[in-house]
Amino acid sequence: MDDLPIRFGLTMWSHNHWQQSFYGKSTQANQRLEKYARVFHTVEGNTTFYATPNPTTVRNWYNATHDQFRFTFKLPQSITHQQMLRGCQAELKSFMLVMQPLHERIGQWTIQLPAAFGPQHLAQLQQFCTLFPPDYPLGIEVRHPAFFAKGDAEKALNQWLIERGYDRIIMDSRPVFAAKPDNEAIIDAQMKKPKVPVHAIATAQQPMVRFIGHPQEQFNYEFFSPWLRKLPQWITEGKQPYVMIHTADNIVAPELATGLYQQLQKSVTLPDLAPFPAQSGQRQISMF
Repeated sequence: MDDLPIRFGLTMWSHNHWQQSFYGKSTQANQRLEKYARVFHTVEGNTTFYATPNPTTVRNWYNATHDQFRFTFKLPQSITHQQMLRGCQAELKSFMLVMQPLHERIGQWTIQLPAAFGPQHLAQLQQFCTLFPPDYPLGIEVRHPAFFAKGDAEKALNQWLIERGYDRIIMDSRPVFAAKPDNEAIIDAQMKKPKVPVHAIATAQQPMVRFIGHPQEQFNYEFFSPWLRKLPQWITEGKQPYVMIHTADNIVAPELATGLYQQLQKSVTLPDLAPFPAQSGQRQISMF
């Protein structure tokens, strides 16, 4: 584990709406990751969920980042959703081989499972994870209601995760579901994001929280308040939490992440985030 007490990041590193607010208007598209990595400690790699990148792209991602930065790439949906982790050893091997140049900069490999993946499939997950070396940095995100019911199914899952040292990824979608469905982005997010209870359990050393923000700033602070207690607790216990900040359209995600991080700094000693590249030399504006 590196020296950072916590890793804060976003769901993406490239967004056209961040051109003036975050990157700086002269930034080219191929410079965005490098500028993103100056500020945030990690990023949730949704791109690999939809398609395996080519080797040149992977090398470019390596060259754009530094040794202290961490990706948390998702395994391809063809493996997790279409094949439900069955019969995909060759595809997994091919994917990991393409990603090999970045292995040293992976904080977690995310296995995001569909809501249809229930307790009856737990053995498939257990068997699939034997394809990885021991102590491999895996994060598991489940969405089936039985895994949130605090019954035998959830207990079995959590116990196995603890035994194997795998992190259970925590989805906090309360803020976005508390928003009025009065615009296209909110409606789309409420249709696609799982509405599941928040079980703030750390099954391994790098618990990941995916926080999906409310469009009104003040409500995010209210929903983030429990994390102002839980995250410092985990840090005190020697864990290194990952926190991924989303919003429905992600337009103000960098500002929201900065504001929440500054609130967390009031509860635990953390290094400051660097100013946004677009604001270098200026005082960065807090949302709160």
